[in-house]
Amino acid sequence: MRIPAITDRTPYYIVLNVRSGAGSAVECRAQMQDILQKAGRAHQFFLVEHAQQLAPILASAVHAACENRGALVGGGGDGTINAAAHSVLEMGLPFGVVPQGTFNYLSRTYSIPSEVQDATLALLRARVRPIQVGVLNDRIFLVNASLGLHPHLLQERDAFARQFGRRRTVALWAGLITLMKGYRQLVLEIEHENGHEEVVRTPTLVIGNNPLQLEQIGISEAEEVQHGQLAAIIVRPVGARTLLWLALRGALGRLGADENVRSFALRHLIVRIKGADKVKVAIDGEILWLSSPLRFSISPQRLMLMVPEIVRSA
Repeated sequence: MRIPAITDRTPYYIVLNVRSGAGSAVECRAQMQDILQKAGRAHQFFLVEHAQQLAPILASAVHAACENRGALVGGGGDGTINAAAHSVLEMGLPFGVVPQGTFNYLSRTYSIPSEVQDATLALLRARVRPIQVGVLNDRIFLVNASLGLHPHLLQERDAFARQFGRRRTVALWAGLITLMKGYRQLVLEIEHENGHEEVVRTPTLVIGNNPLQLEQIGISEAEEVQHGQLAAIIVRPVGARTLLWLALRGALGRLGADENVRSFALRHLIVRIKGADKVKVAIDGEILWLSSPLRFSISPQRLMLMVPEIVRSA
């Protein structure tokens, strides 16, 4: 595996999502530009004002980074970071993050600062660390991918965020209100990597790739994720009241200990949705529809993440 080097002459090509987070993208750009100019670091900004602009703007930024042996930097929430990471994964370009989302699990896992100024300063002193990437069909995920209740929760959370702002308290209240309504059960035909097949009824299936998130909700397979696997979380068929109880246990870091929750480590998993050709999924917080079967795996390529010089083990 070739790990690209970061030097004082490596130019940064920065893609900022204007719509991510609670702060101003104009202010974010000004803060970053001031620091980069004072450090004498060559850089160029690419602002994304509408969702449909993201793909072509990323293509332009990646082309410039390839032409000039630069690094791509993504500024935004989990969805923007996911799209930016996808655009550089196969090319092996250095990839930096300026977190602007609600939970920012990727950046927190690797001790990337949450404040714009600190995150920019960290980029100037960064080293490259190859990290694991999950795959769902032809889409990558850095944090998690899910179907059933979890995508529904995220969709409702976004509706609340548009009205009340993108804050963690808003996200938590939106989740509780949605859980009180309940959710229908899915019937999943699951094929494990050892060939074993089973039929499962569940309100939701989550495949996790982020050890910090898994640790925080109390899933023991977080350790396996640190050693080259993914973690599956399946909730047994339960009602709205029990779902609320499970949400509380997750907030307290005890989800995995509940008898209504099953979790296991995996490298490959195939999931078919009985009675449906397509299913709504969430990939790092972004909602989309995918055709069945769903194939979960680990990418053979590693993401060349730019991390601060000193990070905790992950």
